[in-house]
Parts: sequence; structure tokens; C-alpha cells
Amino acid sequence: MELRHLRCLVAIVDAGGFTDAAIELGISQAAVSRTLGSLEDSLGVRLLHRTSRSLIPTTAGVQVLARARKVLAEADNLVREATTGHTRLRIGHAWSAMGRHTAEYQRRWAARYPDVELHLIRTNSATGGLAEGLCDLAVVRTAFDDARFASAVVGQERRYCAMAADDPWATRRSIALADIRTRTLLIDRRTGTTTADLWPESARPDVAYTQDIDDWLSLIATGRSVGITPESTVNQYRRDGIVFRRLRDATPIAVHLIWRHHDPHPATHAAVALLTDLYQQRRPPRRPASPPPRAPRADR
Repeated sequence: MELRHLRCLVAIVDAGGFTDAAIELGISQAAVSRTLGSLEDSLGVRLLHRTSRSLIPTTAGVQVLARARKVLAEADNLVREATTGHTRLRIGHAWSAMGRHTAEYQRRWAARYPDVELHLIRTNSATGGLAEGLCDLAVVRTAFDDARFASAVVGQERRYCAMAADDPWATRRSIALADIRTRTLLIDRRTGTTTADLWPESARPDVAYTQDIDDWLSLIATGRSVGITPESTVNQYRRDGIVFRRLRDATPIAVHLIWRHHDPHPATHAAVALLTDLYQQRRPPRRPASPPPRAPRADR
């Protein structure tokens, strides 16, 4: 069985006959008949009821026709992926893309490189979909196989403690690592950045596990556990019932862009340079809060 056999079947049904199918495919009517016959022989079933006036798919034909359309669509997508690869850049991520830089990154990319369409893809895998072939580059904040992937550090992010909004700690401005030893720590074992190695082996918190950012947030909102996460999560996942407080004594997390050693996307270096520039920009200084107005003094 070849794709041409499936294309022939679809063309016959869509055109309503062998003559019009031959015109659409650019082959002779006899070639259309031979191709369909070859497909039926390979499958061992008849696909079309043919009379001088009508052409109707058999029961098997209906099933094969539906599958054939899907296969042909996937084949067309494959060709499109291969031929337009350099006019589109797919950047994968597991949790929070570029954090607070995400929107600005998209804006600047569109302005600087209008001929290369940027797509951000969230995939729940440790490599943000790169190992699965779903993207050209990936933003990662966890360990990866540097023998398999090339990389560049584009920035660093502070760590934050995530907790329920009504947690007693929510009134604090920052949290210490030592405090978390008294709580249950929720860790995403698939794509999370936190491990028990942040504490000495003899002084580690109790740990519970999840495998997805949405589950992680939902469980923390119940108040039964807390989590530790990069600053990017704070910006990308503002959610009712969750607050974030800075961890004041935790090492920052390195943000990497990674790509396959062999056959990197031509826009890889441009992508790295732009994200590095954004991470190196200093935050605008916060404006001090205005003091509350004084109440007027009553006349004595």
C-alpha cells in the first residue's frame, strides 16, 4: 500500500467517478482503475460498489476512506513541517515559558524577525517537548542531558514559596528554607525545579509528589502543602487562592535554552541573544507607596 493508492480512493469518492478523478490526479482513467484495484487486492476487500450510474463505498470502504483521509492529512502536515521549518521557530517549555519576559519576547521577535513565525508550545516533559520532537528549542530550568543537547544560560530567577492565600505564612514578606522543614513540600517529579537536595539530608521536609503544574497549584491551594518554584511561575500563574513569597536564602535557578546538537534551527542564536538581553535588563524600580493622607486637625 502506498499513499498514491489512498489518494486515488479519496479522489474517486470526492469526484464522484473515475473520469473526474483521473482529471484531478493527472493520470489516465485506466490508471485510476488499476490503482484502485491494486488497493483492494492489497486489503483483500472490495471498497466501492460500482455500476454504470453510481459509485458507493462499501462498509469496508467507508472505514478505509475515513482512515485514508487522516493518513493523507498527516502526510501533508509532515511535508509542510519539513519544507517550512526555517520560516517557523517553535520554542517549548514545561511550565512558564520566559516568565515575565514572555509577552515582550513575542513582541520583539515579531518586530525583528517577521519572516520567522514564533510559536510557544507547552509540553509536560522534562525537556519541554524537545526530546519528543515537538519543538526546535526549549526553555528549561531543570537538569538535562548535555551530551544530547546543546545549551546556553540566558538568565537566572529567584525562588519563591507558593502557599494557600489563607496560609499563616501569607502575611510574611519572605520565607526561609529552614521554615519549610516543618511543612509538607509538594514536588513535581516530572518537570519541577525543586528537590530535597536544597536541605541537608538529616533536615529535609516531608515530601508529596505530583506531575503537572495545574495539579501542583490545585493541591497547594488546599493548604495541606507548600511548594517552591522559580520567579517565572509567579508571573505566569497568578491564580485565586495562591500567593507567592520570596525564599530569601535559596540559590537562584539557571534558565537555559537548549537545542539538539545536530541540525540546529538557523534562528537558534538569534533566539538565545534576544532572551539573554531581556533577562539582563534591570527591573524598573518600584515607586514607593504614597503615605496615607493625614486627617485634618479638628479646631479646638
